[in-house]
Amino acid sequence: MSSPSSNKKVINELLVEIFNDILQIEQNALKEGVLNDLSITEIHTIEAIGMYNSRTMSEVAQDLNITVGTLTTAINKLVKKEYVERQRGEEDRRAVMIALTRKGKLAYRIHDKFHQTMVEETINGLSKDEEQVLVKSLEKLNTFFKSNYHLDSK
Repeated sequence: MSSPSSNKKVINELLVEIFNDILQIEQNALKEGVLNDLSITEIHTIEAIGMYNSRTMSEVAQDLNITVGTLTTAINKLVKKEYVERQRGEEDRRAVMIALTRKGKLAYRIHDKFHQTMVEETINGLSKDEEQVLVKSLEKLNTFFKSNYHLDSK
């Protein structure tokens, strides 16, 4: 039977390795796939815009925890690459609305499929109880990061 300290060491190693692997896999998938003109940051911006509704620049910037100025730079690149379109709000002409183009929606779906597959493989073979323990553990970790490192919850 493993000791509590060896379990902690294994958990630490796994968390670090998983975090690094996910980033590396996402970067490689982008470089080698049909989305090879997108960065991880751009994919996450596309994800924050969402598939179905136009959103304001302020809403998306808040979700990404960045300034509207920083988002504007990213959106300019995504518009140029034809993943995003912007338009003026119908009610408030000062508001800038952004939405995914057809190409942007394709990028969203491809990235979403990666995450769905990752989650399916994570829970595949687990009992309902084991799944609940995993969820509870990840929630605790998430709460720890948000409360100790002043991250906004989404």
